Amino acid sequence: MKSQKIRLQKYLSQAGVASRREAERLMLRGRISVNGRVVSKPGTLVDLEDDRVELDGRKVIPQEKFYLMLHKPSGYLCALKDGFGRPLVTDLIKDIPARLYHAGRLDLDSEGLLIMTNDGDFSQCITHPSHRVEKIYFVKLKSPLDNRQKTALSSGVRLDDGLMTGAARVRIVSRDRRRVEIAIREGKKRQVRRMLKAVGNQVMYLKRIAIGPVKLGDLPTGKWRKLTAAEIQTLKTIGDNR
Repeated sequence: MKSQKIRLQKYLSQAGVASRREAERLMLRGRISVNGRVVSKPGTLVDLEDDRVELDGRKVIPQEKFYLMLHKPSGYLCALKDGFGRPLVTDLIKDIPARLYHAGRLDLDSEGLLIMTNDGDFSQCITHPSHRVEKIYFVKLKSPLDNRQKTALSSGVRLDDGLMTGAARVRIVSRDRRRVEIAIREGKKRQVRRMLKAVGNQVMYLKRIAIGPVKLGDLPTGKWRKLTAAEIQTLKTIGDNR
C-alpha cells in the first residue's frame, strides 16, 4: 500500500499540538523534529505511518478530537495559566481527557459562548479574520443607544488604536434602548466594548450568545456540551468557503 504523506504543519494541527500557523512558528523556532532531525521548512512532508514527529523531544501522538461549547462565567480567564491565581476556563472542563484550547476569547468580565477544541484547523475556521464567522453578543449599556450611535456601529467605527471595524448588525431589544444585540465578523481584542466606547457609550454587561450556527441557548453558566456533528460541519464549511 502506498504510504500517505501530509504537510508537517497539518500533521501537528491534526494531532492537536497547535493551529497550522502556530505549528509553522514552532518549526521556525527549532522545536519540531522528524526522525531525530530538526525541521524548520514549512511544507515538509511526513509519512503518517513511518515518520516519528517530536515536539521538544517528545513524540507527537495524534489524539481524539474534541469539540465543545462552554458557557463561560464572568471572572474566568481565557488562558492556559495565570500568575495571579485567577480561575481559568480550562478549570471547567477538567473531566475531558485532552488538552483543549479556546477558539477565540472572551475577556475576564464577559460571559457566554466559548468553543473549546484540540483541533487546530477547526479553531482557525472560527478565529481567522478571513473566514468572517459571525459572533452575536447581548449587551447592556450605561446609556440608551441613540440613532446616531446605532448608525455609526452599523457602518463601522474607528477604535482607539486607529483601526476601523467592519459593519455590524445592531438590534435594539428593549424599550429603554439600553439592551442591544450586536453581530460582528471580526475578533479584535475587547472589540464590542471598544466599539461602544468609540460612539460615546459604555458596556455594563456583555454575553456572547452565538458563533456562526452555534447558539448558547439555555446551557447553564459554567457548563459545557459537545458540539453536534451538524454544528461542526457547518463551521468547517464556513472555513472552506472563505
